Amino acid sequence: MTVAAYTPPGVGMLAVGIVTEVFGPHGEALDGFDFALCTDRPGPVPTDLGVPLTITHGLERLASADLVIALPWAGFRTPPAPAVLGALSAAHERGALVAAHCVGAFALAAAGLLDGRRATTHWRFAELLAQRHPEVTVESDALYIDEGRIITGAGAAAGFDLCLHLLRREHGAAMANAVARDVVLPSHRDGGQAQYLAAPVPEDCRDERLAEVLAWARGNLHQPLPVAELARRAMMSKRTFARRFTAATGTTPHAWLRSLRLGTAEELLETTDLPVEEIARRVGYGSAAVLRDQFVRRRGVPPRSYRRSFTNTP
Repeated sequence: MTVAAYTPPGVGMLAVGIVTEVFGPHGEALDGFDFALCTDRPGPVPTDLGVPLTITHGLERLASADLVIALPWAGFRTPPAPAVLGALSAAHERGALVAAHCVGAFALAAAGLLDGRRATTHWRFAELLAQRHPEVTVESDALYIDEGRIITGAGAAAGFDLCLHLLRREHGAAMANAVARDVVLPSHRDGGQAQYLAAPVPEDCRDERLAEVLAWARGNLHQPLPVAELARRAMMSKRTFARRFTAATGTTPHAWLRSLRLGTAEELLETTDLPVEEIARRVGYGSAAVLRDQFVRRRGVPPRSYRRSFTNTP
């Protein structure tokens, strides 16, 4: 996969670090990507921290990339040059995936790529994006929104969620999980999860009792795991547990468990020859039919079709 990150003058250094960390080298244990930063004019490019980056690739890099990512920049209120907008549009027209991190969405909107679509950006600038581009349905609460060949993500560290989602979608849960482990991150957060949370992810939960219960649940997916049992283990009432859980994770216990079960099922489908019936048992679904129903509803394809996409297993 060839990945090109458009790096405009005034680019956010955090965003540069995120895409480089995810798509850059990870050692011999993981397949690498043909990754490059590119900009309007190769050479020193100023950043939001005042430290210039030397970028050797120009916009021609966008013409051959499988994945193009528009990074955020300090001057996002002014649209990029016509040549940039043309390069982004051309990449989309030839079939490349086009994504935007944070206020990089303003570049895609200026290119007309978000017209008639849902999109997100940093919650602080969502209203501005909606005002300037009323033809775009802006959802300020989402971590990322996948519209097929156009994907937009929220601000700051949510860029990791966007990039890991792209890895998971294009290369499977096993690779996304491996990269997440390498950079010491949770492997998956649903795109609909709230952008701003008291404690962003369950894995980093500061509530010791709640964290212990979440760890126990991850190790016991084969069980039904009703909320009442989780609350009992946390020594809380169901109502208190649900409130504390949502405050810590930005989602409900049911939604978190469903995401965990399906993510684990994905990885087992990709990396093992286990029958679908056994996978369903291991992730806590009563039968292969129940797993299939959930898989089709949430992933769009049945488990066996998903397996064929990543392996040669029938």
